[in-house]
Amino acid sequence: MTTAELLGQDPAWLVALKAVLVFAICVVSTLMAVWTERRVLAKMQLRTGPNRVGPFGLLQSLSDGVKLALKEDIIPAAADKIVFIAAPIIAAAMCFMSFAVIPMTGVVNIFGRETAMQLTDLPVGVLYILAVTSIGVYGVVLAGWSSGSTYPLLGGLRSSAQVISYEVAMGLSLVAVFIYAGSMSTSDIVDSQHGSIWNVIVLFPSFVIYVISMVGETNRAPFDLAEAEGELVGGFHTEYSSLKFALFFLAEYVNIIAVSALATTLFLGGYHAPPGLGITEGWLGGWFTIVWFFLKVNLFFFIFMWLRASLPRLRYDQFMKFGWKVLIPVSLLWIMIVASLRVVQQEGVSRTVSIAVIMGIVLVVIAISSLFERSKEKARRPLPQGEAPDFPIPSLPGVTSFNASTQSHTGEKNE
Repeated sequence: MTTAELLGQDPAWLVALKAVLVFAICVVSTLMAVWTERRVLAKMQLRTGPNRVGPFGLLQSLSDGVKLALKEDIIPAAADKIVFIAAPIIAAAMCFMSFAVIPMTGVVNIFGRETAMQLTDLPVGVLYILAVTSIGVYGVVLAGWSSGSTYPLLGGLRSSAQVISYEVAMGLSLVAVFIYAGSMSTSDIVDSQHGSIWNVIVLFPSFVIYVISMVGETNRAPFDLAEAEGELVGGFHTEYSSLKFALFFLAEYVNIIAVSALATTLFLGGYHAPPGLGITEGWLGGWFTIVWFFLKVNLFFFIFMWLRASLPRLRYDQFMKFGWKVLIPVSLLWIMIVASLRVVQQEGVSRTVSIAVIMGIVLVVIAISSLFERSKEKARRPLPQGEAPDFPIPSLPGVTSFNASTQSHTGEKNE
């Protein structure tokens, strides 16, 4: 019986129970993620981090949530109140909805019924996730527009352009996975990796493009240009306080968990154990598979924290140029390569030969790009001393040339 058929037999009470469990897992994961990030960043920066509230500071995130709930809720006089209130609700709700098609476990037993820790299985499950997360950006854009302030509006515009740019690259990076798995269903993609090589190895360029795009998609450092403190005060949520700001905070971390869960599903075998540890998938009646799933999700979350601690924020023009002129062309080229090799493989060529050809093509592309960058560096080398640049230099008023001005000042000084 397929996963879709198994989930189709779930009664309404079981679907509701799984929805509550998924919601609880997301909220608790957010609280733990905030604490973990603050502790890990503190260790990387030789600080202590939260260590006062509860053992090892574990209750710090909960106390911050209570503090936000008790703060005064302020709505600016110039704000569009209905849209201002609806924006954080849209942003948070869409992040939770993306978990409806994420398979967290294999077949498990819940109150005597066989099912999987997945609400539903759609034939176009991955497209559903992309659509839902795309709607989530409306919360950010509407928050910036409805605030009636300049900085939030600029943050909302930046976020809309950022999401549009990097969702194109993200969608293209997933096309290779669809071609290789032969399906857009999340459970089918997980099953296609069971007992074989994970997609992270076979489709490594797609994996790299997806990881870069998911950081840009979630507005996280070094791509947090929609809420750049040094430029936009706080960006799109500058005017928000109390529970509305907490909803944006919750949406950011749930979105991080969602894109990490999608990366785990598409590239790291989903809830399946690493090669050689398949025996563990039967432990606890199949529930131990959720441990493998969240270990992989936490690996991606650590990458988010590592990037935030290591890299400075990009300039906005550099960020957009990288998305449109690097990621998208590379994604299109990679799709052509994967599609061609998939056809060749279906004609009878072994998978090992196909992987070797893919790796060879990737190395050739890297070599060509490095040569191109080296030629650009040569073109940018400074001119020899005494040689004038090949572009005109405007002269100062009342001065015929820079050299003449220098000589006249030198002469006056010598006199």
